[in-house]
Amino acid sequence: MQLYQYPPPNISNLVDVKHTPSFLWCPNNEWIIIAERPSLPPIEQLAQDELKLAGHCINPVNSDKSRITSYVNIHLQKQSDNSQHFIQGLPQNPKINNITWSPDGKKVAFLLKTSTGVALWYVDIATKTAQALSDATVNNTFPGIPYYWFPNSQQILYKGIVNNRGIAPSTPRIPKGPIVQESQQGNKTMARTYQNLLQNTHDEALFSYYFTSQLYLVSLAGKSTSFGKAGLIRQVAISPNGAYVLVKNLHAPFSYQVPSSFFPHTVEVWNAEGALVNTLANLPLTESAPPSFASVRKGRRNFMWRSDVPATVYWVEALDDGDATKTVDFRDQIYYLSAPFTQQATPSIRCRLRFGRIQWGNSETAIIHQWWWANRQEMVLRFRPTGTDEDKKLLYKKSWEDIYTAPGNFLMTKNKAGKAVLLQSEQSLFLKGMGASPKGNRPFIDAFSLTTHETTRLWQSEEGYYEVPSKILTANPTSCRFFMTRQSKTLRPNYYACEILPDGTKNMRQISAYPHPYPNLKGVQKQQLHYKRNDGVDLSANLYLPPNYNPETDGPLPVLMWAYPREYKNANLAGQVKNSPHEFLFLWVGSPIYLVAAGYAVLDQVSMPIIGEGDAQPNDTYKKQLLANAEAAIDNLVTMGVADPKKIAIGGHSYGAFMTANLLAHSNLFAAGIARSGAYNRTLTPFGFQSEERTLWEATDIYMGMSPFMHAHKINTPLLLIHGQDDPNTGTYPMQSERFFQALKGHGATTRLVMLPHEGHGYLARESVLHTLWEMYTWLEKYVR
Repeated sequence: MQLYQYPPPNISNLVDVKHTPSFLWCPNNEWIIIAERPSLPPIEQLAQDELKLAGHCINPVNSDKSRITSYVNIHLQKQSDNSQHFIQGLPQNPKINNITWSPDGKKVAFLLKTSTGVALWYVDIATKTAQALSDATVNNTFPGIPYYWFPNSQQILYKGIVNNRGIAPSTPRIPKGPIVQESQQGNKTMARTYQNLLQNTHDEALFSYYFTSQLYLVSLAGKSTSFGKAGLIRQVAISPNGAYVLVKNLHAPFSYQVPSSFFPHTVEVWNAEGALVNTLANLPLTESAPPSFASVRKGRRNFMWRSDVPATVYWVEALDDGDATKTVDFRDQIYYLSAPFTQQATPSIRCRLRFGRIQWGNSETAIIHQWWWANRQEMVLRFRPTGTDEDKKLLYKKSWEDIYTAPGNFLMTKNKAGKAVLLQSEQSLFLKGMGASPKGNRPFIDAFSLTTHETTRLWQSEEGYYEVPSKILTANPTSCRFFMTRQSKTLRPNYYACEILPDGTKNMRQISAYPHPYPNLKGVQKQQLHYKRNDGVDLSANLYLPPNYNPETDGPLPVLMWAYPREYKNANLAGQVKNSPHEFLFLWVGSPIYLVAAGYAVLDQVSMPIIGEGDAQPNDTYKKQLLANAEAAIDNLVTMGVADPKKIAIGGHSYGAFMTANLLAHSNLFAAGIARSGAYNRTLTPFGFQSEERTLWEATDIYMGMSPFMHAHKINTPLLLIHGQDDPNTGTYPMQSERFFQALKGHGATTRLVMLPHEGHGYLARESVLHTLWEMYTWLEKYVR
């Protein structure tokens, strides 16, 4: 056993830097909740009890999700004068999650986690006082927030542990029989390799025990009553008028092949007393679906309230039986059903592509998004909710790979019910975009005329800075007010209030002042590089160099290249720049840039496009393109004088680890490799991986050729493998690294396997993060420097 190790202080000191707090803006823009984020948790926190059931990881002791990070304190800041206000009544060292404002902006609700349970609390902004609304009996096992504000801002509905549920089912010592699964001829059930699934009837009993909830209706005065019937309540949504509740309830039979999101379920409407009004659907288990990425389940799906009217449910039904391989004029149909939910559903508009989402505005305007995987196409149309297909107006149709022409996303605001609706003013909507260009991102805000469908630029990020709007306060066709973050290469992101006047004048007021988090990295040099692949495809990367480094006087540095391949259908779009040269250097937990502090040059976000135009698929020429990408990056570094071609390492996480192993198997370009949490044998993911839709049996040569495991005998370059022992990610289960290590070792390769206890796909515990950096640093020192 290897004891946890720590990298040199110039690296380890960077890990413990205090994180920037989260800002949660009040609906009426008067107040800000500032939530303080903790440093990395100790490994003992990850070592707590954990159950893995139906695709979920939970803590059985407190009926909470496991592996979630809590805020360690909250306080208030007044937006107008930046004054700070402490909140009374909070316990010492609180663990706070799921903070939400009430629709009227006068209260804040949140969950308070203890060692034995989760409680619902709220803060009255007028008194700056926090108090509990429930005992520590909230059931927070399913994804999402387990409580819901009513539009009146005086009541909250929350999921609670069922009263007197008894003790959890015990593990049977003696089995009653074998575990049997069966499939009938012609019943195709192709599914990706999901993790943490149910394994047996005991798991089914545990799933029912821990995930069954009873809804409770609690007033801010503390009065609580049970609401409706208990069940495996996965989703809850309250109508904009507060008179009805939409409830998604799972039920048996469960599956051992897919997670709970595919389980049978009912979708019901309940009234304000919790009584059943109507069952909108009772959908069966979905273990089988056509393999195309654009295919969906048959029948009704995507149930939700329209946010612009008092009580109308909408949903989607596939017109092609959910099968994207069928040729049809329309793929999906939208339906409405309004209170009292006793009549027939009303058909609305149809979608030529697959339904994506709807942004509701008012009786005259809504925006519908459609998409299609094969050609990476998206369509955005304006429609009248009560209109017909003929009323639809196409706003734009483009490839989502083309970020340079992206018009942005239509901005939303909250109505009085606390529901999101389109931000509108004087026959205008408003767009916020990243402003991607060959020179990097310059975010913008545009006014969009509903009359002419033309845009007017209201604001754009200033040259030399990277400014990103975080919340729009007000907007009209000639001016706007918003909060934003502002940063540069040398200035840490901070929040500002910004106002753009009709004459174009910009007024700014700083509302946070966080200092530079890494004093010893102040001089790090960042360059955004642009270069070409041998076939002319544009590529880019971010280069980080140590302070005061000069290639002309200091010579080449040891280099770590870090990348993650991405697939494209258009070569002209593959090389588009996707970030800003003016972004501040922030170190995320898995960042390779920590190594700059140890004197390495780090080439991060290295372009690794894999392109398949027309009928060709990207992976048809995966290895050839991968090598061309790597060679172009190396040649550029060597030409700059930054790198010695014999002292460059390649690394990546997840699909980047897969890339790393492939580069080492099919080239001698690198001195060493680092692969974290990867998959290396594609026969273990036979029904597709990443963006590959074809199965192993349809594209056997692709799966075999792209699997580094099958080419382990070719790897002569030292390769460090790191993996979390509890990785739940689809396809990258820990066995992938274990078996790959055995294959490498069996062929005499120089390799090292590090399995991190209690860690998932990414690494959370302080000990794990520091040890990972130690492993990377030690490996590079030995085989690269």
